[in-house]
Amino acid sequence: MKKYEIMFIVRSNMEEANIKNRVKEFEDILLKNNTKILEKKEYGQKELAFEINKHKSGYYFLYHVESNDSKGIEEFNRKALINEDIVRHAITRIKE
Repeated sequence: MKKYEIMFIVRSNMEEANIKNRVKEFEDILLKNNTKILEKKEYGQKELAFEINKHKSGYYFLYHVESNDSKGIEEFNRKALINEDIVRHAITRIKE
């Protein structure tokens, strides 16, 4: 099983319910593609180190996941790149 760390930032000018729906949508992408979520952390709203697409802050989320293949990770990456609610994301493979 390959392990990954996924960090993503959701734009802060959304209502709380919409943020939760967006996060749930991205969790579902992982789960539907046989990626197991081992741990998830919500760090809340933080100020960005620098402005990204006119956003000065965002809601930070960190996930540790594992999967036999990279299908779920690739789909998460694809959707995060085209979704305007995701300010920034990073996916890192964890070597054991």
